[in-house]
Amino acid sequence: MKLTAIIPCYNEESALRYFYEEMERVMRSMPQVDFELLFVNDGSKDNTLEQIKALSVRDERVKYISFSRNFGKEAAIYAGLEHSDGDLTAIMDADLQDPPSLLPRMYQAIVEEGYDSVATRRVNRKGEPPIRSFFARNFYRLMNRISKTDIVDGARDYRLMNRAFVNALLEMGEYNRFSKGLFGWVGFETKWLEFENVERVAGETKWSFWKLFLYSIDGIVAFSTMPLSIAAFFGVMMCLVAAGAILFIIIRQLLYGGSAFGWPSMVCIIMFLGGIQLLCMGILGSYLAKTYLEVKKRPIYICKETNLSGRNGERDE
Repeated sequence: MKLTAIIPCYNEESALRYFYEEMERVMRSMPQVDFELLFVNDGSKDNTLEQIKALSVRDERVKYISFSRNFGKEAAIYAGLEHSDGDLTAIMDADLQDPPSLLPRMYQAIVEEGYDSVATRRVNRKGEPPIRSFFARNFYRLMNRISKTDIVDGARDYRLMNRAFVNALLEMGEYNRFSKGLFGWVGFETKWLEFENVERVAGETKWSFWKLFLYSIDGIVAFSTMPLSIAAFFGVMMCLVAAGAILFIIIRQLLYGGSAFGWPSMVCIIMFLGGIQLLCMGILGSYLAKTYLEVKKRPIYICKETNLSGRNGERDE
């Protein structure tokens, strides 16, 4: 049985050596499995690609795809899935925050217990800034309330999947991808493995708070139309409030006279309503922008070079 491990890489030169050494130990412990390590270089600015090439010379199981620029982790995951031909496919990070030592248990769950995929989740966020942990937990809570897709708190992209699961993911060739949502959307029988949070073995995280915030917005827009309903609700409520206020002013003017004035309060009301309108327009704009990017039909990634057989990273049939 062949297992393809997809490893997205962006400026991971300091971590690759440790990752490969750990994977070597795991591969030796699983002699019944034919491994392939598929590194996806996502436009790294350092010597990541050179190190991957050196590993490929040393070990024929090491394959790579190198992008023409940085397309993002989601594109790297998709490229790996598209070029994986293993019976089983794993997605894991090169910084060892996804422990390779879990692979034997994941393999056992699919082969012996009959699961279609085995996913992992962190039971804590030790070593992570408190503010980041707070927003992450609330993001998962919000997503599970406004979306029908099951997204588990603490879920990692690290998972092992059978061929049917991978093929289902590839059926969704959308440009705006949010893998955690896609994993839950396709269904199938999934087993969850929990583990303690592991800090990076080397290098620095590429995910700033702002990038994570934008990524969470992508996830919400991709898997829920609830923000559109909230915008419509705000619009209806503001209309009702405005109608009530107008009726109140008319009645007060008729009873007491001289009450329909006060520009400061009027300015405040206009600014408040303007803010609500801009918020709703922003929500609509987010959905429209995603639709705009989808209809362009641009490629999810562009392969610059690879050691896979076939032109532009495509395998020979």
